[in-house]
Amino acid sequence: MRPIRVLLAEDHTLVRAGLRALLRDVPEVQVVGEAGDGREALRLIGVHRPDVVLMDITMPGLNGLETTARVVSEFPEVGVIILSMHADEEYVLRALHLGAAGYLLKDANVTELQRAITTIASGETYLSPAVSGPVVDYVRQAGQEPTSLDLLTPRQREVLQLIAEEHTTKEIAQILEISHKTVETHRMDAMERLGIYNVPGLVRYAIRVGLVSPYR
Repeated sequence: MRPIRVLLAEDHTLVRAGLRALLRDVPEVQVVGEAGDGREALRLIGVHRPDVVLMDITMPGLNGLETTARVVSEFPEVGVIILSMHADEEYVLRALHLGAAGYLLKDANVTELQRAITTIASGETYLSPAVSGPVVDYVRQAGQEPTSLDLLTPRQREVLQLIAEEHTTKEIAQILEISHKTVETHRMDAMERLGIYNVPGLVRYAIRVGLVSPYR
């Protein structure tokens, strides 16, 4: 049998090195690439066509959830496992809503990591035991009601993340290859949809919903 091809998308070099070291001892897994942000992950997925991507939920520029949505759209054959420190039901539900095939907490051991990868590679879904039960209960109580983030378009969420990462309008325009005016339009539309009318409020919101880490 050919090994399961895995790509690591994680912005912390030491964490990527740790994941690679753990997976080196798993004979049925082959790490084919590493990315430090969402855009690099998308590029490398196109190059290597992995079976599974281990995707950090919080990455600069384009976070793991937004990257996951693009992977599902552009590379539907690739299974994405979100790696996160957050066991909150909202994070898990959003990851699943955007198409993630798995959700794994970062305190998982190598046995669980291996199980998650093989499960996703076989076309099934995997949730860390610590979140699976609460998520089922949460779904039963809350249903599939949209969150405030669902009010925004993918581009508006992208602009919001870059604003929260303290990029200027000029820098955002260069990163996204759009005009200054378009950036401003996305920002104003996002403010209107969220009912938040100042940049500090947008930053606080982006941190609260997990678009960016509070420890930037």
